[in-house]
This record gives sequence, structure tokens and C-alpha cells, in this order.
Amino acid sequence: MPKPLSPQDFLQKARSLPVVDVRSPGEFAQGHIPGAVNIPLFTNEERARVGTTYKQVSQPDALLLGLDIVGPKMSDFVRQAKALTDGDEILVHCWRGGMRSGSFGWLLETAGMKVATLVGGYKAFRTQVLEGLSEPRKLVVLGGKTGSGKTEILHQLRALGEQVIDLEQLAHHKGSSYGAIGQLAQPSTEHFENQLYLEWLQLDPDRRVWIEDESRSVGRCLLPESVWTQMQKAPLVLVELEKNLRIERLVREYACFDIALLYEATHRIQKRLGGQHHKAAIEALDRRDFAAVAEITLTYYDKAYLHGVEKRPVSYTCEPMQDDAASTARQLLSWAERAGVDSDQEIIRH
Repeated sequence: MPKPLSPQDFLQKARSLPVVDVRSPGEFAQGHIPGAVNIPLFTNEERARVGTTYKQVSQPDALLLGLDIVGPKMSDFVRQAKALTDGDEILVHCWRGGMRSGSFGWLLETAGMKVATLVGGYKAFRTQVLEGLSEPRKLVVLGGKTGSGKTEILHQLRALGEQVIDLEQLAHHKGSSYGAIGQLAQPSTEHFENQLYLEWLQLDPDRRVWIEDESRSVGRCLLPESVWTQMQKAPLVLVELEKNLRIERLVREYACFDIALLYEATHRIQKRLGGQHHKAAIEALDRRDFAAVAEITLTYYDKAYLHGVEKRPVSYTCEPMQDDAASTARQLLSWAERAGVDSDQEIIRH
């Protein structure tokens, strides 16, 4: 029989072994253990048929229907599983750690593989995600107006050996109306939480963690309340980059994309810009004056951002003379060392 593992042990093994999620494609799309491969016992339609039979007829009839469906697929299941690993060990889970993962694990063991299953299934993993994200971390929130290069600064801090969480990378969105341009499709909020948890789990709780200032939602992905609350209480540092430098950065980042996407994003914030500013931004797009578009839209975004931070104490303001993420990261790191950010002492505010 497959060896049952606790969620903690299962995730530890998952660092080096392939994980097979045997739930339906619809369940997998809603959220899954990052890195898992979906080899569904049933399609979405087949799962619905088995469930209906279970509820309306009987459990034995549902079991027989399931066997009829799975039987012709069994050899292909083994081939797919073996293709995932150079060795013979593999991890398997379903929703509750019951019949689906147990039967799939039995099949693979019959084919000569060593299998471990997740006690409680994906449901138990989700419980651990929500509990784990409530564990405290020594966050430092990196703020700044749109176009300040905060994401690049985070990457430079990581290169300097700092712990970093890049929420925009996990959410595949940069936060603004233009934030989905050039990004992969966004995950569900559930899967966003799953990815965030695995990064959260790897953080040393005794060292500071840099994270970008975000609203509660990053595109369609909603930050867990526990993480959001920690961010609101964490030291806030601001990068004050001159507006002309921010405009230059935004032009570099967005002017290379299909202009139809820029029109769509600008139309989405028509009410927030106001009729006159929206009209001016569209006319600037018509003549391909991307700098003018950036300047107009920053009028709204700067006001919105300042409103969001005005009631929060700022621990440090960095005012770089150039748009140089590496230099800014070093300056922030120097401040953090002086201020004792990852110690228990009170933060020195500048």
C-alpha cells in the first residue's frame, strides 16, 4: 500500500520528487500544489457523472461506473507517471486523500513504483496554507509611486542576499489598469495563496523580508488577510523618484506592447481619470506620444497612491537622483542595517 505522509512531510519530499494530482482538470485549475502535475482519474464531465450516480443511485453503482471509466486508462496512467521521474519514487494526492489517490497509488505500486500519498489530500494542504500564512515574518514594505522601479529594486535586494517576496510576479500582474499587459494569465486567488505559502515557508523568520507595497488586490488576486495585516503594521520605506524618470521607465516598459492593449487599459480608468484627462490620454495614444500618456495617467495614480499611504507612518524615504535600482537597493540596505530592521529594537524613523 502507498505510504501516507503528513502535509509537512509530503511537501518536504516534493522538493525532490514529482507530485501527481489525480483530481479533475477543473479542480486542478482552481488551485493546486505548485509544481504538481495533473493526471486526472476523471475528466470534469466524468467526475460529475460519478458524483450524480453516488447521490441519486448508490455508492456501489458509483464505484462500478468509476471502474468502467478508469479501466481503459490504467496503462496510460502508468506511462504518464513513469515519464515524470528518472527513478521509481513518486507522490500522489487527491482532494481528501481517499479513494482516488489510494487507487492510483495502488496501480503505480503494482507497476513497480514506490508511492507516498498525502494524508487529508489537497484539503489538508489548503488548511496548512492558511495557517502558515498567519505565521509572522519581519516584513519591510517597499513603497513608491507608479514607475519607481520597485520590482527591479526588489530583485537587486535579492541579489544582495536579502529575503524578498515578489507579489506581482506570483500574481502575474503589476497592480494598475495596465498591469496585466505582457503578463501570463493570472492564477486564481486560491492558487496565488498556494504559491505565496511555499515562498513564505522558505523564509527565515529571524531575518527581514522585503515586500512591495500593494493594495489588498493584485489584479484579481486577493492577498490573504493575515499577510495584508502584517504588511500594514510593517515598516514602510518610500522610493521618491522624480516624475520625469518614472515617465521614462513607464515608456520603456509599456510602449513596446500592442497599442490596442494600451487603449483598453486607458479606457478602463476613464471615470477615474475624468473626461478631460481621458480624452487627452487617448489623443496622445493616437499620436503615439507615450510619454504624454504616462504623465497624464500618473496624475491619477500618484494621487491614489498618496491617499493610500498618508495615514501610515513612513520609516524611511529614499530619494535617488537616478533610476538605478542597484544603487537604490544598496541605499535601502544601508538604512535597514542602521535602523536595526530585523532586530527587536524600535525602528529608527528618518
